Amino acid sequence: MGLVPARVAGWGVALAACLSAACGGPTPAPGSAGPAGPARHLLLVTIDTLRADRVGAYGYARARTPVLDGLAAAGLRLDRAYAAAPVTLPSHASLLTGRYPPTHGARHNGIALAAGQPTLATRLKAAGFATGAFVAAFPLDHRFGLAAGFDSYGDRLPRRADGRPADERPGEQVVDEALAWRHGTGDARTFLWVHLFEPHAPYGDPRSGRAAADRYDDDVAEADRQVGRLLAGLGPDLSQTLIVAAADHGEAFGEHGEVGHSLFVYDTTLRVPLVLRGPGVGRAVDTHAVSLVDVLPTVLGLLGVPPPSPGDIDGRAFAGPGASAPDPDRALYAETEAPRLDFGWSALRSIRRGGLKFIEAPTPELYDLAADPGESANLASRRAPDAARLAASLPTAGGAVPGPADLDPDARRRLQALGYLSGAGPAGGGPAVDPKDRVALAARIAEVTSGELAGPALEDALRAILREDPRNPQAQVRLGYALVARDRCADAVPLFRAAIAAGMPTADAYLGLAGCLAGDGKVEEAAAALAAADAVEPGNPVVAANRGTLLSDAGHPEAALDFLRRAVQADPDLHQARFGLAIALARLGRREEAAREAVVLLQRLPATAPQRAEVQRLVDALR
Repeated sequence: MGLVPARVAGWGVALAACLSAACGGPTPAPGSAGPAGPARHLLLVTIDTLRADRVGAYGYARARTPVLDGLAAAGLRLDRAYAAAPVTLPSHASLLTGRYPPTHGARHNGIALAAGQPTLATRLKAAGFATGAFVAAFPLDHRFGLAAGFDSYGDRLPRRADGRPADERPGEQVVDEALAWRHGTGDARTFLWVHLFEPHAPYGDPRSGRAAADRYDDDVAEADRQVGRLLAGLGPDLSQTLIVAAADHGEAFGEHGEVGHSLFVYDTTLRVPLVLRGPGVGRAVDTHAVSLVDVLPTVLGLLGVPPPSPGDIDGRAFAGPGASAPDPDRALYAETEAPRLDFGWSALRSIRRGGLKFIEAPTPELYDLAADPGESANLASRRAPDAARLAASLPTAGGAVPGPADLDPDARRRLQALGYLSGAGPAGGGPAVDPKDRVALAARIAEVTSGELAGPALEDALRAILREDPRNPQAQVRLGYALVARDRCADAVPLFRAAIAAGMPTADAYLGLAGCLAGDGKVEEAAAALAAADAVEPGNPVVAANRGTLLSDAGHPEAALDFLRRAVQADPDLHQARFGLAIALARLGRREEAAREAVVLLQRLPATAPQRAEVQRLVDALR
């Protein structure tokens, strides 16, 4: 079967009815608060990368979001809600803790929540709730700290064709798992959090030729459909359930030169939809600025659970018992560490207050949001006193922020596959680069990491990145694998070698190099590259599987067994490792053991896996 690839796979209810019936019965009159008494249950739905202005309730004429629109029409719509960071993990951490990133510690994807941080789940668990969370993407994996307080935390992702875990999963699978858990909770009060990933890039099928914005709308519609399934699945409990629907951040389609999210703190990616419906929630539209840190105290009050004291969190309740009076002079904070951690540029911090917004950057920015909601006219030099006043109100930066090198290699690789931690890393010496001055480079990198490009277009984009940033090891590795996919190993080898020379901190460049060398018959050089990969990432099962396969194919099946068994033990669903183990055993004449491994592989392979026929032929030959 050849070497195991590092990145390139080698193996081959009606919504209207829900809204009018299952979603809560009669619509409360304007200004009414719905059923009396606190809600018995909480359903929190977070939709990744959902722009507020792509939801019908927020004015999008082409929207296909009837479920979210129905919730907004019958409940409370927050018209000016903002994330504390345009990045998945920090934003969710702020929502679930009521604290800004400098305090909760999860400053970027892959950087875990500070130990001991109280969350909505830990607070509701202590109040007697059954708690379950079901997430759709790796940035929210349990290892990053958000699982605390949940009785069940569903973050198991499906496997790719090569047996390695995927980095996301369809919303339909998440909702199925969530409803199965919810139906098993009996009479307990419940807190269910469901995270959907559909609007995140790549949108739909990039090969379709349709515009990215249209495919994004398709994904938003699919997320809305899954929310409808959730609501319908609650059955009679729906009337006693507080529903909170929000996004973690928005998405840029070229605004300010940005593609995707995480680079800037403009409202393109900070503004989010936020809708509440259920007991104690009146039908209204709130136009005051709020932050996702405000969700925790609001929800606790509506559930009749004592909220933390104001000094213990940054958020304030905007509805229900204990709601604060609107304060137009209140300061709301947001930040992104992504420019620093992904590219080695300057991090950005922002504060909005009294209709103005200040962004702390190498070239500071100040915007009058009432007159300039698109943040196009920087007033920092013309209104220096206002800029200085807002800069002084920024919170302290917090403790030292870990960097990509502090992450375990698996987390680093999987976040890079989703478009994070994708640059050359922090640059040494000189003043920090303002992200505004490198936006074209960042946009090209985002196009590559989004999965929107393939074939010659992908190669052209990667070469453009390397012309501007010639020592970017991520771009070198991605281009190398793009060339391998087009049977151009001779052109890929120098790129893999350059990434290795640049100190690439994962095994991917070594694996790509080894695959090309082995294909060219240079077995000893390939073995040396794999040994170096093992030193860079000890315990990586893909590296072990490749070392075993290379030895077995070179006529040394006995020496291969230890590597192949190590790979299978570390990752039982790394299918090519188990296949290689069966082949090595067969070559040693240990037919019974080989057949046993091949049968186990058949049991683990998906029913539709194209490799089943080959494995079945091996089983038949061994019997």
